[in-house]
Amino acid sequence: MPARLVKLGTRRSALARAQSAAVARTLERLHPGLSVELVGIETRGDRIQDRPLSSVDGKEFFTAEIDQALLEGAIDLTVHSYKDLSLERTPRLHLAAVPARELPFDIAIFARDVPERLAAGQGITLGTSSPRRQSLVPSFLRQVLPHVAGRPIDIQLVELRGNVDSRLRRLHEPRSAARQLDGIIIAFAGLSRLWVDSAGRALLEGLLPQLPRMLLPLSQCPAAPAQGALGIECRAEDSALRGLLASIDDAATRRAVQAERLLLAERGGGCHQSFGATQIEVPQLGTLLYLREGGGEPQLRWTPAAPLPRLGIVRAWDGSGAERAALEPDADGIAAALQRIGSAEALFVSHARALPDSAASHIRPGCPLYVPGIATWRALAERGVWVEGCADGFGFSYLAPLLADPVLRLPPPERFTALTHADALGGWSAGQAIATYRLREAPATVAAGSGGPPADATHCYWHSSAQFDRWRASAPAGAHHATGPGKTFEHLRRARVQNLAMFPSVTQWRSWLSL
Repeated sequence: MPARLVKLGTRRSALARAQSAAVARTLERLHPGLSVELVGIETRGDRIQDRPLSSVDGKEFFTAEIDQALLEGAIDLTVHSYKDLSLERTPRLHLAAVPARELPFDIAIFARDVPERLAAGQGITLGTSSPRRQSLVPSFLRQVLPHVAGRPIDIQLVELRGNVDSRLRRLHEPRSAARQLDGIIIAFAGLSRLWVDSAGRALLEGLLPQLPRMLLPLSQCPAAPAQGALGIECRAEDSALRGLLASIDDAATRRAVQAERLLLAERGGGCHQSFGATQIEVPQLGTLLYLREGGGEPQLRWTPAAPLPRLGIVRAWDGSGAERAALEPDADGIAAALQRIGSAEALFVSHARALPDSAASHIRPGCPLYVPGIATWRALAERGVWVEGCADGFGFSYLAPLLADPVLRLPPPERFTALTHADALGGWSAGQAIATYRLREAPATVAAGSGGPPADATHCYWHSSAQFDRWRASAPAGAHHATGPGKTFEHLRRARVQNLAMFPSVTQWRSWLSL
């Protein structure tokens, strides 16, 4: 293309400049001859640091001044955190691109001594000015922070504004300082974007190492609508620039944020909302829209990747409530786990019972530990174990984008150590897997029909691969089979099970069958 210089307006914070610079470099790479110059602009939201914006009249706190510069022609395009854009935008501006979204969830980061303070039964103080985070996060953290069973954790909240680096510095203040905080809650996308920028990485490298953290699951703590996404605007009449910016638009991200912001519009919009909504697409499963409002229960709206078959007569067998085989510890596996845990780079504990009580104290301080879902996280927290995050019920492979994000400095999957049960070893494809327990009776020797699907079952939900191996012979021919995502689904697919479908959980399966 002919040489062209365009000016990109951006807030002056380190994060805003980092994400604007990343867009600029991408555009220059895709369009040789294009040169993008950053122009720093201070906004009202940047000037107000002494109180939460939810208490201030008005809107467009982070965009009004930049919008004005764009409309007047002082700049040619803008890069915004999409969640900062109001629901009503002037038709003189065009949303030219919504690039692929960063991971949308929140992260809680803690002062270095918080694990010890929790172990001593002390409370903690968290900083956030987001009504959504104030409403949703403390109740979740009280369940999953390591604690003594039966003793609730006292969590106090204080207002916190400022740039990412200034918030992180509050965790490094001495305990005697008035500004000291035990934890902060921020968007993970902000850390990711700072890390890929050289100046931003220099800030984080001095602030992040050795700080305990927890990645908050979308199922319990959905993010702000459009969190993690960027909105790139230009003047509506600039057709040439609109064409250039279309090259970095991501259709899936645009669909997701439109769905989330529609829900926000139904509630009146605004940063005062204690409402979270995040839509994701999971391969083979479909579209999941997580939402939660105030102190209400989490909700999930699921659109399957493929239409579910029509229902006729339904005689359902729900394996999640069926009899389960007794378990026994594997002495050799426990010995191997005790020897390995102290030097493991990272751990994945497939179930609370997979981590022997004798092994919990051997976990290296600061070792990243991940689990499949919330139930295992809660169980380990009651035993005083620090869990960094979970796969939200989707299996270890769901963590792949997280493990690949450089800001967390996590090892690749092949360097994880997994603790599981003997019948799951064959389905573990990453790292070293150690079986610390087993079924008391081998699945192949258990008589079929003892608690398994009845002969007239039309629909079967399998709770685990071991359960399927135990009772597969009793499953009626032609039955529709279902399971959740992860190793169980892959196990059934490898067994060439016909009429197989994946559901987010047994709850959605039961809803489909109107049970």
